[in-house]
Amino acid sequence: MVVSARVEASQIGIEILKKGGNAFDAMIATDLALAVAYPFAGNIGGGGFMVYRKADGTTGALDYREKAPQLANRNMYLDANGAVIPDLSTLGPLAVGVPGTIAGLFEVHQKLGSLPFSDLIQPAIDLAKKGVIVTESDVDSFANQKEKFRKANDTNIPLDRDWKVGDTVKYPELAHTLERIRDMGRSEFYEGETAQKMVTFIQKKGGILTLEDLKNYQAVWRQPIQFTYKDHTITSMTLPSSGGICLAQILKSIEPFDIGQYPHNSEKYMQLLTEAERRAYA
Repeated sequence: MVVSARVEASQIGIEILKKGGNAFDAMIATDLALAVAYPFAGNIGGGGFMVYRKADGTTGALDYREKAPQLANRNMYLDANGAVIPDLSTLGPLAVGVPGTIAGLFEVHQKLGSLPFSDLIQPAIDLAKKGVIVTESDVDSFANQKEKFRKANDTNIPLDRDWKVGDTVKYPELAHTLERIRDMGRSEFYEGETAQKMVTFIQKKGGILTLEDLKNYQAVWRQPIQFTYKDHTITSMTLPSSGGICLAQILKSIEPFDIGQYPHNSEKYMQLLTEAERRAYA
């Protein structure tokens, strides 16, 4: 079974399993397909976490989140008076971290994959060329981001138009980028033509990302957080993700309660969860 945010990506993951690939192969192919089909979260310019559990009970975690460029400093989003400059940390070139996704996927493939990497990236290339059907959710998301597209880029980008449900979005430039990665491997993204284009564009816009930042990026294998909830063992991501720690705090807080006595999403049920979550997040 493959579950993701887009049916196209899940289908690609399933096809990889049918070809004899393992779960890690399917994860890589699905991830790359989401970079095409789900631009709001799927990416090659961002990063991620992976938590896994094998059939024999072995668990592990990979941290391939974005990292701050070397020139980043604690005051870079503050004005001369020490006040936060709105949007500077979330929009535009200074909001960009060193991308980890491609490094992470190659790391997973090297350690745990079984099929050739070219077989895992090709479906995403084909999808980028063929195009993705625009859904109702896409229409809303594109419309909501339109102002940010323009503010961040200063010029029109392909996604900046009035999309309608049923339209097809094609990504020829992304397809070319993925082809270069397919043909030349991880180093193409971090030291080759893609790296050069990325750094030139971001620096031209006023960003601080350098070729050295890209060259030095490494994904990190970590020990996942493991804890029990009643008779279940939960495995989740460790730092720098706060998710595993918060999840443990929330579930341990509600463990003494007989939550089963409350109807799902009833007032009592929601109150219990909310109070536990408030304390964990605080």
